Amino acid sequence: MKEDRILLSHGSGGKLSFNLIKKLFLSNFNNPYLKKLDDGAVLNIEGLKLAYTTDSYTVDPLFFKGGNIGELAVYGTVNDLAMCGATPLYLSCSFIIEEGFSLSLLEKIVSNMRAASAIAKVDIVTGDTKVVNKGAVD
Repeated sequence: MKEDRILLSHGSGGKLSFNLIKKLFLSNFNNPYLKKLDDGAVLNIEGLKLAYTTDSYTVDPLFFKGGNIGELAVYGTVNDLAMCGATPLYLSCSFIIEEGFSLSLLEKIVSNMRAASAIAKVDIVTGDTKVVNKGAVD
């Protein structure tokens, strides 16, 4: 890579994203699952096939015509599992929340996630929450 800093376009799914994945991540985390460059991995564990994925979402505004970040988080991750040929059953959920973020907005996001997970027939079974200083989250 000739860039010395990460650009927004590194996260766009285009050529810079591919170069970042290939030259940084694949060269450091080299394994047959990652080499496939899928949004998930199907792992064969003692004869049982398990699909595994992780995803993250940013969107501005958080609530937009036709959806919101809570629904996007659930449906986007469920879609990644389905694209692996899996039947999605469980999700993990991670929140990075800026200090001072509206609790009522967070409740609305979580409520939308609950509704989306019910529609998708998946359970959110684990998660992690971090609160960072104001201005530290885009």
